[in-house]
Amino acid sequence: MYQLISYLKFILKSTDKYRIHSPFVFNFTTNCLENKRDNTERIYQIYRAYKKLLSADRTFINITDFGAGSKHFTSNKRQIASIAKYSGISNTKAKLLIKILEYFKPTNILELGTSLGLSTLILSQQNQVKVITIEGCRATSNFAQKNLTALGLNSVTFIADEFSKVLPQITKEHLFDLVYFDGNHQKKATLNYFNTCLKSIHNETLFIFDDIYLSKDMYDCWQILIKNPQVTVSIDTFHFGMLFFRTEQVKQHFYIRTNS
Repeated sequence: MYQLISYLKFILKSTDKYRIHSPFVFNFTTNCLENKRDNTERIYQIYRAYKKLLSADRTFINITDFGAGSKHFTSNKRQIASIAKYSGISNTKAKLLIKILEYFKPTNILELGTSLGLSTLILSQQNQVKVITIEGCRATSNFAQKNLTALGLNSVTFIADEFSKVLPQITKEHLFDLVYFDGNHQKKATLNYFNTCLKSIHNETLFIFDDIYLSKDMYDCWQILIKNPQVTVSIDTFHFGMLFFRTEQVKQHFYIRTNS
């Protein structure tokens, strides 16, 4: 119910490209979010094929959940097919993420929350890309690494550990073009990860947050994030929250509908 009400409020607030006065955001909306002729079908079909394999997998693994928990599962022993259905990236979000990646073409990517590797697979499809993906649950991380390695992905570094333990060192050693936040959907933890990841940004870095409308707690978190002084442009597409750090931009926030 919270997400339904939130979506209705989003629709009332959202705008189209004709009321956007930032050239950067106007071009992004026109050439990416509203682009119906995008060249993303190949990657989407790769994602769909992997999701089909996961959806047919009836084996169980024992999950260690460091995040907000799940409204779909009552036990830590979970079937792969069910995890893919309820915890994996949706088809709508997958299409949108692929379009964003095709538009900005990031090459150094950090993912927080590997899960079974559905979004990891999408993130790894750009040319000359290097992906570091972190997952707190060792069982799901090992599963994703085994399956994606079998698919021939050698551009992904898998780390199975708690975010708070490994992020400080990773953000010291790397600058990222894109950080994709999709793990531990709790306000305090997300704010901590955000502040740590600020050490690894440059002028063109993009932060993408999944599930900003998952709960009131996460939406409150999103409101804090967009007010951060280092954030210049923030975009709410309902499916994702996007933060930019372009110093040449005037600080603005946008609610933008997508056709994904």
